[in-house]
Amino acid sequence: GEQGFMYDVAMQYKADGTPLVVFAGKDYGMGSSRDWAAKGTLLLGIKAVVAESFERIHRSNLVGMGVIPFEFTGGDSRSSLGLTGDEEVTITGLAEVTPLQEVGAVIKMADGTEKAITLKCRIDTAVEIDYVKNGGVLHYVLRDLASTAVAAE
Repeated sequence: GEQGFMYDVAMQYKADGTPLVVFAGKDYGMGSSRDWAAKGTLLLGIKAVVAESFERIHRSNLVGMGVIPFEFTGGDSRSSLGLTGDEEVTITGLAEVTPLQEVGAVIKMADGTEKAITLKCRIDTAVEIDYVKNGGVLHYVLRDLASTAVAAE
């Protein structure tokens, strides 16, 4: 129930080890400053974005930062679910994710009621799965270079 500056609140959640999820509308990321918008998302401790749809390049940039994009399914939206920002979200089925897989999510509302929904994971390709598993493109490339260097020795 406390309010604060977005950065300060995000850093408190990060310090507490609480991953954050953004719920968004249509064309999430449209008009953003491309990769910087995805970097900012990651630096705030946001691990997933659930949107009605994504701007194509922003979705790719989120994956490149290791942030998982999800889309609502079945006509669900942040509005239809009555989301206020006081919810707790649990997303399941990510241990062995495949491209465009549908996964379950449970949204625990502030009053304790729960809503179970299905999300479409917008990790669209096998290589994007590797990016996310490694924490983003940079970590993926560094690990690949390190393993290549070790193999060469």
